Amino acid sequence: MEGTGAGFRKELVSKLLHLHFKDDKTKVSGDALQLMAELLKIFVVEAAIRSIRQAQAEDLARVDVDQLEKVLPQLLLDF
Repeated sequence: MEGTGAGFRKELVSKLLHLHFKDDKTKVSGDALQLMAELLKIFVVEAAIRSIRQAQAEDLARVDVDQLEKVLPQLLLDF
């Protein structure tokens, strides 16, 4: 997982969080944004890995949304 490189920008994570806050005055610290960005990165990478494994189990050469839909319920339970 060290070599994944890319991640989510703090501005994007902040915007996503604020879309779901009930109180507009809610603030999020920089550390919390960094932590949430790392969690989102791990979630997306794990979803990709599980989708690839599902496609391999089905003897498919490429991953489609169908494989993601098959692994998503367990992925959500794991997180």
